Amino acid sequence: MDASPALMGFVLLTVLSLCLLPESVLAITRHYKFNVELRNVTRLCHTKTLVSVNGQFPGPRIVAREGDRLLIKVVNHVQHNISIHWHGIRQLRSGWADGPAYITQCPIQTGQSYVYNFTIVGQRGTLWWHAHISWLRSTLYGPIIILPKRGIPYPFAKPYKEVPIVFGEWFKSDTEAIINQALQTGGGPNVSDAYTLNGLPGPLYNCSAKDTFKLNVKSGKTYLLRLVNSALNDDLFFSIANHTLTVVEVDAVYVKPFETETLVITPGQTTNVLLETKPHYPSATFFMTARPYVTGLGTFDNSTVAGILEYEKPLNFIHSGNSIKKLPLFKPILPPLNDTNFVTNFVNKLRSLGSAQFPANVPQNVDKRFFFTVGLGTSPCPRNQTCQGPNGTMFEASINNISFVMPTTALLQAHFTGQSNGVYAPDFPTSPLIPFNYTGNPPNNTMVSSGTKLVVLPFNTSVELIMQDTSILGAENHPLHLHGYNFFVVGQGFGNFDPNKDPENFNLVDPIERNTVGVPSGGWVAIRFLADNPGVWFMHCHLEVHTSWGLKTAWLVLDGKLPNQKLLPPPADLPKC
Repeated sequence: MDASPALMGFVLLTVLSLCLLPESVLAITRHYKFNVELRNVTRLCHTKTLVSVNGQFPGPRIVAREGDRLLIKVVNHVQHNISIHWHGIRQLRSGWADGPAYITQCPIQTGQSYVYNFTIVGQRGTLWWHAHISWLRSTLYGPIIILPKRGIPYPFAKPYKEVPIVFGEWFKSDTEAIINQALQTGGGPNVSDAYTLNGLPGPLYNCSAKDTFKLNVKSGKTYLLRLVNSALNDDLFFSIANHTLTVVEVDAVYVKPFETETLVITPGQTTNVLLETKPHYPSATFFMTARPYVTGLGTFDNSTVAGILEYEKPLNFIHSGNSIKKLPLFKPILPPLNDTNFVTNFVNKLRSLGSAQFPANVPQNVDKRFFFTVGLGTSPCPRNQTCQGPNGTMFEASINNISFVMPTTALLQAHFTGQSNGVYAPDFPTSPLIPFNYTGNPPNNTMVSSGTKLVVLPFNTSVELIMQDTSILGAENHPLHLHGYNFFVVGQGFGNFDPNKDPENFNLVDPIERNTVGVPSGGWVAIRFLADNPGVWFMHCHLEVHTSWGLKTAWLVLDGKLPNQKLLPPPADLPKC
């Protein structure tokens, strides 16, 4: 039966209307439920009870498209207070959903729940979620995979398959006990017992051959590996033996693609790489390994996690009798543990794609300049106590020599309700109060001051921030993460930043845009961002031990004049302290 012209016209009109609909109509709302519950997990021949989401370790992956709205109900069934951070999500005007405990919300108490409600605006790529209270993120973490809007391709060849690879750190003992003991004694915390790849330590550890991540691939295909460093305290080198990786994205921002045998990734960062498999069956298997990049003076977990890249055997190989032979296993050669040269060369290759479709909107003019020192320090040992920090003191960490004291109520609530007195002071210094030779011989006095001080920015302020490592208690690479924003890394170098000479070499054309950057060991990094997102935004070192010691602060970005430049009011179910 022929369709009537009227019906055909109606169908055509419907199709046309769908094509003309605004993109937002194609976006959907996705619902997730996270039950935070205890689970027994065995690794390294040792069983421990850990905090998990939905009994999964690592936690479930979140998949969404650019433009989608997410409603994630988190229910706390454990004795610990819980809050979850959606690392790298811009949270435009939705700061109540950002997640750091006592910064944007009070934590979710035992038996309580909270719905994180946010929309993914202008972002696509790999991000991740993790607990943001104490050290609970050691087991509470998982990937966030943001696909492009429907019909918009990747700016590289479509991969045959996509695989998340999440690095973690495994502790035989309870991480809450480890950090609590360290904070009590003032000493460095015990280090991890293993690194993991998708929760598995792999064959280089005792009794862990059965707990090995295996990536099974076909010859002649392209795989997109979505790498996330969820380790608590370690930057990691990563490589796959006899294979080259093409870096195409970091922190959910496309980059100019480049090839590398090895990459480095700090805690908090994500990296998407293309893996092109060999055109023919290689009659071999290949280790993919990760181990730490180490710069500080403290102890560290000097071990290596390995997964295995296995090729699917072709049928003629299976029938030829070869399949019984043990295949040779190739291992990658990773850089030396302290190879800062490799790290510098690698990060210097990272450039924003900077295309018409994905431009690098670097602020060309600056309204406010800040200079922050980041590093370690000490505080006096309390009376009648023996402390295990340097020379009987307690370890601290600071920005501009201020070790941040966590409030007991959420900063965002205090700001929104106008009840900030006694909660925080809006006078964080724009530069160190006492300048010194930051990377030279450290000063004799390593004591820090402490307080809950914030930086206040008017809406739409264009910011340039120099972060300078110090040599106090040893120079170290500090991965600094800024919530609520991406920033452009316009420059970096070693030694002390020179405000007269160094800005001449800033890259204001195609600098890398990201949410977490390593402040070079014994050096500095310069970032720029536009403060166009009102709220209170945590900024901290993503080495969890340094955050615990106080290497953190927050930026308070005020509302703009227009309705769409103001923070939305808090949700009704916002947890109470």
